[in-house]
Amino acid sequence: MPHPSLLISLHLTFLEMGYRLVLLALCLCAFVPSMLADGLLRINVKKRALDINNIKAARKGNKYAKGLELLGLGDSDSDAVPLTNYLDAQYYGEIGIGSPPQTFTVIFDTGSSNLWVPSSKCIFSIACYFHNRFKGTKSTTYTKIGDELEINYGSGSISGFSSKDTVQVGDLCVVDQDFIEVTKEGSLSFVIGKFDGIFGLGFKEISVGGLQPVWYNMIEQGLVEEQVFSFWLNRNEADEEGGELVFGGVDPNHFIGEHSYVPVTKKGYWQFDMGDFLIGNQSTGFCEGGCAAIVDSGTSLLAGPTTIVTEINYAIGAEGVLSNECKTLVNEYGDMIWDLLVSGVTPGKVCSQAGLCFASGAQSVSSNIETVVEKENGGLGDTVLCEVCQMAVIWMQNQLQQSETKEVVLNYVNKLCESIPSPAGESVIDCNSLSKMPNVSFTIGEKLYTLTPEQYILKTGEGIAAVCISGFMALDVPPPAGPLWILGDVFMGVYHTVFDYGNLQLGFAKSA
Repeated sequence: MPHPSLLISLHLTFLEMGYRLVLLALCLCAFVPSMLADGLLRINVKKRALDINNIKAARKGNKYAKGLELLGLGDSDSDAVPLTNYLDAQYYGEIGIGSPPQTFTVIFDTGSSNLWVPSSKCIFSIACYFHNRFKGTKSTTYTKIGDELEINYGSGSISGFSSKDTVQVGDLCVVDQDFIEVTKEGSLSFVIGKFDGIFGLGFKEISVGGLQPVWYNMIEQGLVEEQVFSFWLNRNEADEEGGELVFGGVDPNHFIGEHSYVPVTKKGYWQFDMGDFLIGNQSTGFCEGGCAAIVDSGTSLLAGPTTIVTEINYAIGAEGVLSNECKTLVNEYGDMIWDLLVSGVTPGKVCSQAGLCFASGAQSVSSNIETVVEKENGGLGDTVLCEVCQMAVIWMQNQLQQSETKEVVLNYVNKLCESIPSPAGESVIDCNSLSKMPNVSFTIGEKLYTLTPEQYILKTGEGIAAVCISGFMALDVPPPAGPLWILGDVFMGVYHTVFDYGNLQLGFAKSA
């Protein structure tokens, strides 16, 4: 009979072997991608119906403030990153965290870099009870790091601590992956979110807490053949299939023709240089000298400078908020601004010479001093006057280049005042007028990327219940980070997008 200690040893050996076999089975997915015929990992993306209330909520925030601060480009006193920008996202997918994997619905977001999900330790926030929560005690590969992290939002905040565990994405497992376990969700905005967490696909430069993004570990652990991922978003509402996120390359069935590439100009967001923006065939003139642009899968909207969004609203008949400040400026200073432009004054100096802004270097900025103009106009802030003046100068300059008369130009600018978008409201469109609306075009790498009204107008409901909303929202980011455009799902649904990390470039081709 074997010695008892040998029996114990053999018993422990078999238990250890069994445990390892379980772990091997759980993480077998890590080896599957290399065995795929084309070397691509495909993640099915689901699509949910558009909700007008979420679109309204999305317009209230500035998701990019925190990332700009991390890059040293934003206001150091502001770390507002309103999650409401995520609430309109139509596309989401599932991942697993832990061994065995616990399933979470996440937004695959190229506009951020952290992975976070609610924690089982989130017990005092109502929002956490509406979503799946991660239980570290049920994972055999879990490690708590414990660094406390907080992200402040315009309508609340989330806070929690950092952890490590295996993350399953499709058929592969990313081991020792950093993520945030959220223990507090301080806003009801999180309750109505249709997702559990966020899966960031941006660069590490904007990762809160400096945590390693999942995509970086996919590369370092040799889980993808190419340092590329690509998005195909299905905009056909009749199809159940929402789209596909492909890691390790591109699927040729997702696009038509060849991709045109532009370099990434700043690591943080997937940022590139964009040229002029056209309404119909007419230049808006605002980005002729170049604008920064970001491709962001985390929002359905197209966000751009208020100056341009106002022109778009006017062209498509959107009902904006009447801006008395703008009309006051045109009535009282329109002739002066016209005369200064005609006399050859540089557009960037017109508002300072008109006494509406003080010049600071090449930029015109608000004087922040109460002026006679402000008193005469019932407390009209000089900051507003300065900003409206700068918009009016761009509009007038663009009309001057088309050789329009002063009367025509001032009348046009006065009408534009009525289309200035409300930061907190939607721009409603007559659904029956889509056929009369112009195309809009983005200039990217000397090539025009055009969207039709059917593509940039968001529609919810059918028949008499149908509501159409402009897919454009205003977002003003000051230099040096701005002016800035955000190209969300409206754009990515029309143009298949390749995120080439290895060569630091973005590729666009017409979606199949």
